[in-house]
Amino acid sequence: MDAVWVSDEPVRVREVLERLEREPEPAYTTVQTVMDILFRKGWLTRIKKGRVNLYAAAASRQDYVNGLMDEALSAAEDRTTALVKFFEGMDPEETATLRRMLGAAKSGETAEPQEGAR
Repeated sequence: MDAVWVSDEPVRVREVLERLEREPEPAYTTVQTVMDILFRKGWLTRIKKGRVNLYAAAASRQDYVNGLMDEALSAAEDRTTALVKFFEGMDPEETATLRRMLGAAKSGETAEPQEGAR
């Protein structure tokens, strides 16, 4: 998905293969199979252009991360305790950014993370 997310345009299987930094390099057909599975699962969209399939992310990386967090929190007996434990592991800069963003959300404003915040 990283190889697809970094592109502003739909990508071919060959482009994804070239962006993978794996040793040994996976076979073209392996990457094609994985992309087809991701398409069937709804993670990718597919456009046929001539004989070539072009793939694009169906959702942003942030949407993916949000889904993972929601899934993890749904497994917790106590969501609040799970969140507190998570926040305790954040560095002070991240915590300050989070406080600022939560304050803005509470007041109906839009706050952007500061430069350097993860």
